[in-house]
Amino acid sequence: MADRQDGVSRTGNLPAYCHWSSSAGLFLIRAMLGVVFVFHGAQKLFGWFGGHGLEATAGFMKASGIPLPQVSAWMAGGTEFFGGVLLILGVATRLVSLPMAFTMFVAAFAVHGAAFSAQAGGMEYPLTLGVMLVGLVFLGGGDWTVTRAFERRIAHVPVSST
Repeated sequence: MADRQDGVSRTGNLPAYCHWSSSAGLFLIRAMLGVVFVFHGAQKLFGWFGGHGLEATAGFMKASGIPLPQVSAWMAGGTEFFGGVLLILGVATRLVSLPMAFTMFVAAFAVHGAAFSAQAGGMEYPLTLGVMLVGLVFLGGGDWTVTRAFERRIAHVPVSST
């Protein structure tokens, strides 16, 4: 959303710099979450970055009592990896944040639920990620997204009269 020439954002009576800083903040949150999720998803799916890959992830899920461990490993890894890519790009931020948050809440309570502290293998980290993702469901991705860039580009394409 472009700012008006008088320096007031179109989203309300806030000065334009508030709108800019909100977009910058949402971009930073989205980008960092996206990097974290691409990293962990790649570990689960492909064994990259010191991960154990899909078979080991499914084995861990089976040992943790998670139903359909092979399917669950694909779903969790795919949600994290591809969802992370979409978060970085800012594509369908609200929509993609929902299954990612669900994945983190399952991890927090089904796998890490014995303790809160991350130092004790507890739910602190996945719970924090899940809550941040729920925040993105409410706030969206901001203006610094591939989707908004595409919308702005389309808005400036002249319409032919043929």
